[in-house]
Amino acid sequence: MEKTSVETIVLQVGGMSCEGCARGVARVLNKLNGVARAEVSLDKAEAKIGFDPSQVSIAQIKAALTAAGYQAP
Repeated sequence: MEKTSVETIVLQVGGMSCEGCARGVARVLNKLNGVARAEVSLDKAEAKIGFDPSQVSIAQIKAALTAAGYQAP
């Protein structure tokens, strides 16, 4: 069985104004194929994301956030 490598990135996420937004961002991220976990902090306006780069790219993660109505520079 092939071992997958999980990388962790922290992205700034703009456009979150409440805990509901933070939960929505986490939901969007956790639905992506290749994302192992996503922890979203409203206070820091960021998302800490564990992902498998062979399955999903940072660009795809940012695109999903943008499509959901948030900014991910």
